[in-house]
Amino acid sequence: MARKTTISKEVILEAALKMLIRDGYASVNVKTLASEIGCSTQPIVWHFENMGGLRQALSEYAMAYAAKKAASSYENKLESFEFLGRAYVKMALKEPNLFKFLYLGENPVGKPYNLKDIGAAKNKEMIARIAEQTGLNEDQVIRFVRNTIIYSHGIATMLATGVLKGTEKEMMEMINNAADAFILNEGADPEKIAKKGN
Repeated sequence: MARKTTISKEVILEAALKMLIRDGYASVNVKTLASEIGCSTQPIVWHFENMGGLRQALSEYAMAYAAKKAASSYENKLESFEFLGRAYVKMALKEPNLFKFLYLGENPVGKPYNLKDIGAAKNKEMIARIAEQTGLNEDQVIRFVRNTIIYSHGIATMLATGVLKGTEKEMMEMINNAADAFILNEGADPEKIAKKGN
């Protein structure tokens, strides 16, 4: 008969995520996690079998956590895209270890971001709605989104690694100014951009 554990998978993953955010991914292993929870290593091994299983589950849990924080309810797709950028920068500022784990290659199951994904089917609605709002065609919107993502990622990376210091407000102002320049460079109507919050 299999042994029952009183420590749930959710408790273990929540503690692992807390450690990752606080101390970095390298700090998370079966022994340190058991110490964090205040239990033996048995419940962790019972739920995840080994460190590989824990890493996989933690990666998925951390990605879901970040996605939930970045979820937007804005109808306006430019506002929604801006909210996503703000969440990204906020993570780099307030949870740099999580940012490094998810976006700087520490995630053992992560894959490199492919800029071709911007035009993928999952983004078609966003691209079409931004095109409608700005008067740009889809290729122009894809270039605007790509350039804004690259610029934002650079800022966020510099923040997460301590190369750049500043407030969220200062960083978002820099990103918004660059995004405005990118979209105007593509030929968007300045009046439509000024009304993006309406």
